[in-house]
This record gives sequence, C-alpha cells and structure tokens, in this order.
Amino acid sequence: MKANTEKHKYQQQRLQAIRSAAAVFAEKGFHGSSTRDIAERMGIKQGSLYYYFKSKEEALGEVCLFGIEEYVSHMEVIAASDQSFEAKLMATITSHLSSYRERNEALKVYNDERLYLPEEKRGNLKTLGSGYRQLLEEIFEEGVQSGVLRQSIDCHFAAQAVIGICNAWGDIIVRDPDLDLFDIIQKCTDLLMNGFREARTSRRTDDR
Repeated sequence: MKANTEKHKYQQQRLQAIRSAAAVFAEKGFHGSSTRDIAERMGIKQGSLYYYFKSKEEALGEVCLFGIEEYVSHMEVIAASDQSFEAKLMATITSHLSSYRERNEALKVYNDERLYLPEEKRGNLKTLGSGYRQLLEEIFEEGVQSGVLRQSIDCHFAAQAVIGICNAWGDIIVRDPDLDLFDIIQKCTDLLMNGFREARTSRRTDDR
C-alpha cells in the first residue's frame, strides 16, 4: 500500500513537472529556457528537477508527448465510431480545441518547439501526428463515399486545413483563457461545413 501511495505521489509530482516545463517553454521558447526556470516554476531546487528529467531536452520530449498523445487517442475513438460525417467533424474540432484548454501550453509547445528535439524523438512524435491526420483523411473519404461531400474534394488537403484552423485557434485559446470555447467550436464547425457564401435556393421555372 505504501509503495502504491509513493508511486502515485511521484506520478502527480512528475505531471506537475511536465506542466511546469510546458509553461516555461511556451513562454520563453526552448532555447530561451533553462532547467532552473522549470525548477523555479515548480518551487523546487534545480538539482531536484533531475528526479523527473535528466535534461532540458528530455523535458521538451515529455512535454510534446504529453501534449499530443491523448488527443490522438480521442481521434482514434472518433474515427472508429459509426456517427455521420457532420458529427465526426464536430467531434474532431471539439476534441482538438478542448485539448488546448485542458493541456494548454503543452500542445502549443508541441506545435512550436518539437523541431528542436533529436531526430529519433521527432520521429516518434511525427508518427503520432501523421496517424492523427490519416484518421481525419479517412473521415473525409467516408464523407465523399457517402455523398455528403463532393467527389472532387482533396481529402489530404481538407484534413490539413482542419488541423491548421484548429491549431491557429488553439494558440489563441492558450493565450486567452476567457474565450468561450464552445462558441469557437461552433463557429469553426459552421465555417468548415458551410463555407463563407450565403446558401442559395434555386428557383424552379414553370414551363406551363
């Protein structure tokens, strides 16, 4: 029982260390930050930080993994569901933008700073990110096959566009915690589903 308690305590402290590193990297960037900054954010001595991370580089890797892994697993659930295209798209946008509110700086650091990781660690993250995009592409392909979307749509481009819009708004969500998340989700979904132009109803001509 004591061992389990100590393990749980360590996991909670390590999560705090990851969140502290994320906040520092998001604010100062990877190169502008130090392990001392992270330790100060946690309220501990610099030497104690090595109990959680062996280096600043390892801290960056853990922050990036923390930022992306859960929202990728959410995507797997969405893609595997039997919902309509519209429902899957809204679920994707909701999950993606909510991740920025829940994981906050970590997802921003993943987007902005992961290129400073060594190639091997970048490769692991790229595999996760590519898997996310491929699942989203499949959702668009299903939409085309079901007749909801036009046949000419480029599903790869569409998936990248959704990710780009969500990442852009996610960055704003991180910087402004007072934003109405539900309102942003609704507006992004409406824009992606309905576009910019006013819907027009065609008039039928009476030949009689």
